Amino acid sequence: MLTGSKSTFKVRQMGADIKERMLTQSGSNARRPDVSGLPCLPGEVVLRRAVMVRKKLTAREGRGWLSGTLFCTAFRVAFVPQDAPKPQDDADPVLLGDHDVALASIEKVVVVGPNRTKLVTPNSSLKFTPEELVLYCRDLRVVCFLFDRLTPDAQVLEITHTIAKTYQPVRAGCVSAFQNAALGSVEMKQFLSNRQRDAHMNWHESAADWERELERCGATGWRVSSVNDRFEMSTSLPRYLAVPQKVLDTELKKIFAHFHDGRIPRWCWRHPRGGSDLLRMAGFQNNIYHEKDDIRNLETILFGGHGNLCVVVELGDELPSPPDVQLAHARLRALCLGDISTSATVPDDKWLSTLEATCWLDYTRACLKKASEVARLLRGGGMTVALQEAEDRDMSCVVSSLAQVMCDPHCRGRRGFQSLVQKEWVTAGHRFRGRANYGRDNPKEEAPVFLLFLDCVWQLWSQYPWRFQFSDDFLLALHDSAHLPLFSSFLANSQRERCRRTQNAGQCYTPVNGGPEPADPPLPSVWDWSLQYGQRRQAGFTQPVPPAPRPLLNGNLNAQTDARGHQQANECTPGTVFLFSRGIFSSPAGLPPWRGGTAGVTAAAASISGVYRKSHRRAPSSESVPGLERLLKADAQRDPCRPLLPLLLGPCLGLWRECYHRGALHAQAFSHPPSGEHAHPLELLVREVRGLRRRLVAERRLSQGGDDRDAVTASAPSLPADEHLADARPGRSASITSSDGDGG
Repeated sequence: MLTGSKSTFKVRQMGADIKERMLTQSGSNARRPDVSGLPCLPGEVVLRRAVMVRKKLTAREGRGWLSGTLFCTAFRVAFVPQDAPKPQDDADPVLLGDHDVALASIEKVVVVGPNRTKLVTPNSSLKFTPEELVLYCRDLRVVCFLFDRLTPDAQVLEITHTIAKTYQPVRAGCVSAFQNAALGSVEMKQFLSNRQRDAHMNWHESAADWERELERCGATGWRVSSVNDRFEMSTSLPRYLAVPQKVLDTELKKIFAHFHDGRIPRWCWRHPRGGSDLLRMAGFQNNIYHEKDDIRNLETILFGGHGNLCVVVELGDELPSPPDVQLAHARLRALCLGDISTSATVPDDKWLSTLEATCWLDYTRACLKKASEVARLLRGGGMTVALQEAEDRDMSCVVSSLAQVMCDPHCRGRRGFQSLVQKEWVTAGHRFRGRANYGRDNPKEEAPVFLLFLDCVWQLWSQYPWRFQFSDDFLLALHDSAHLPLFSSFLANSQRERCRRTQNAGQCYTPVNGGPEPADPPLPSVWDWSLQYGQRRQAGFTQPVPPAPRPLLNGNLNAQTDARGHQQANECTPGTVFLFSRGIFSSPAGLPPWRGGTAGVTAAAASISGVYRKSHRRAPSSESVPGLERLLKADAQRDPCRPLLPLLLGPCLGLWRECYHRGALHAQAFSHPPSGEHAHPLELLVREVRGLRRRLVAERRLSQGGDDRDAVTASAPSLPADEHLADARPGRSASITSSDGDGG
């Protein structure tokens, strides 16, 4: 694989077929540690290894350095510490260890040599022996390995080039090599096929699951329809839809053609107070003839069990588009991680302004604001709130999920949150595969919309941590899992695609009685946490049941509760429909149809389609608009069902540092400590500052007491530097602070 002298190596070109065979081969070391010392997955093959390597630990890991051995397999870059405990032979396999990095999650490989850095690509040649290996990951981690002087140069160069050549897909858009390397062995297929799903979680994949959700929410007047059982009505919607009981399936089939991609209005959730229903729908198609019966059935769906009021919330104007989200995330990534290969860094005095220029926090604030407005409308009761987006597959997922997190305590538990993601993202047809771009072949579709939603949830968690039953570590684990092309939850754009893959792979595999073996391995769900993390990490996903909430200052400067808003909103003319866009309620002259099409639904209330200009319902009255506006301004402090309204002022929103900053020090500061016991240079600087402060306080006290100050200044330099730093430990900061206060 490598040719050349000890100091200069050049990589030969390796054919795609040879590389794919190397990545998909299965060894005979199933369920036992590799002879080199790495506990391998069934069928996993070690390609290269390097001994006497140090790994730089993050702040969450305790900082410092950890000595061990570095491995590269066809699936991951694994690091085994010297004092790592021996794994049990009968233990279930875990995909990634605490110090492992999946090859599919690596963004780029950078090596650091004497006074130089270099970005390593599959065709690169190194003319120097690297001293450090830095892996930039797609999940915003930066993993740094330091090679010891006693590490053989050949091992350093070989493992560096092997990682650089195997972390990219064999072919553009092909991620099956990584899947087969981790899950392709016969033992692993059998293990996954016999895996049991969490029975306490609602997966929203069957009619019984949706019946359970309707019963949990108390959504009377709605039923589960199997009109899309074979995905003939819409290829992106789930098999089962919640629709009003008054609408028959024969009438429902006529409505699909009037919406983009057949994504008709459908029930999502009901508020526990007042029974307001939340709906989602795509843009209306105005190039199809609209019969009067179709419009009547459509309005029956929109109003559900409420005949008085429906508010259509337009999402296209105020929320970012997927390209905007992708650009903001790329800028945030460049700001937080930097690039040591180009020495491009942002000055400290411009860091906050650069963060503001990324627009990431602005987009987070916009999503939280829109979701809080929807939550306030749902709290009013006696209405339906329909979220409308051009394609109904991106921002509608964000707003609908956030509104339920704000209003429903069930969604703030771990299993409830997982069920929410299943309902509003996985089965609802979010383009996970296209937005994640696992194959790195479609950058135009890439946009981390789901990661924006996780950031919004973290903002709520940081403001109301006692109202959640899961921790921020759970959100971080879900964030990292979204970058691995191993889970069925994130490897398809719709439920139809997942069912096709299951029929072609998982269902045709018989683990006990033999039978046909699938070409692709069965993919697990992302909610199978024991397959990804150990018990210790999973224990940190949950936190105790929160106590009763305490009142908070309102960062939105809202007005007090006005009961007239609820009453006036519910006493509107029967069949009234309002459009809510850009914070303003408007009354369309007729509904439906709306103006839609490929340009979105940005002018939904501007005019009526030329095909059908008359509605059988009365024109809505504008008298209810003040009542709806009062709902948006009402304060919910005394409401037992009050939503978790976020604080949206500038200082109230922060950066998710545990996610975005966990690799910042690795990307900007590099040091070569002689041993793993030495602290980070920044910690040494803090200790030195604290030591100087103690000397200053001591001199101030001696001067006030009339003692000889020269004795202090003469005795202070006599302490060695190491003893001086050891005397100024962080544990003694409390006494230092109190001394400063006494000194005035």
